[in-house]
Amino acid sequence: MWVDIGVNLTDERLPTEQTIRDALEAGLSGIIVTATDTASAHLALQDTEAFPKYLRTTAGIHPHYTADADDNALSTLRQLAAHKHVVAIGECGLDFNRNFSPQQTQLDWFEKQLQLAVECQLPVFLHERDAFNEQMEMLKTYHSSLVGGVAHCFTGNTEQMLGYLDLGLYIGVTGWVCDEKRGIDLREAVKDLPLKRIMLETDAPYLFPKTLRPRQRNNVPANLPYIAEQVASLMGVTQEDLLSHSRQNTLD
Repeated sequence: MWVDIGVNLTDERLPTEQTIRDALEAGLSGIIVTATDTASAHLALQDTEAFPKYLRTTAGIHPHYTADADDNALSTLRQLAAHKHVVAIGECGLDFNRNFSPQQTQLDWFEKQLQLAVECQLPVFLHERDAFNEQMEMLKTYHSSLVGGVAHCFTGNTEQMLGYLDLGLYIGVTGWVCDEKRGIDLREAVKDLPLKRIMLETDAPYLFPKTLRPRQRNNVPANLPYIAEQVASLMGVTQEDLLSHSRQNTLD
């Protein structure tokens, strides 16, 4: 069964029980909850403790919110990372597209979280927008000590994808592939993405697949099989192969 590696389940638009129930009915067996700051990480952990059969979570600070991180945030993340249901450090990285936090603050917190991932021996759950070169430079400094990671919600081109693959990272593919205009680079890139390096995600409630009907306001994990169908077609593989590999990649 499918596993969605990126769901913003603490968002009020995604009622936890209903979201899980609908996902199970659609053929999913698990969801990884995305944390974006210490508050959401605590909420995500509460959800995973309530539904441990189906949920795991990350713990980290999204680049948008690094300016709001206080002096205790790193120690809080360290405590959260010790929990058995926390499977990655993140969502962490750089976002120079909107610059909701100063770029230097983003860089400082990205490095802190990479160091924490090395310390805790957890993979990283990466975010990047308009900061690929800076992100790669930082990753190259630490990648030999990292236990792995995934380029979450990857929307870049083939060259950027290959850069992440060269560092031993996985690629998280969302419904962005269903956008024939904005997603053109990703649609081309996945054709060269090895099955052994792909993970699937919805990034719900964001990124509702543009070609899915009926059109809805919010995305949900239950839409993952539809996204997988489109990805399999672009990659030229069967849905069964994609299911087998993406699931095993996530479990690894």
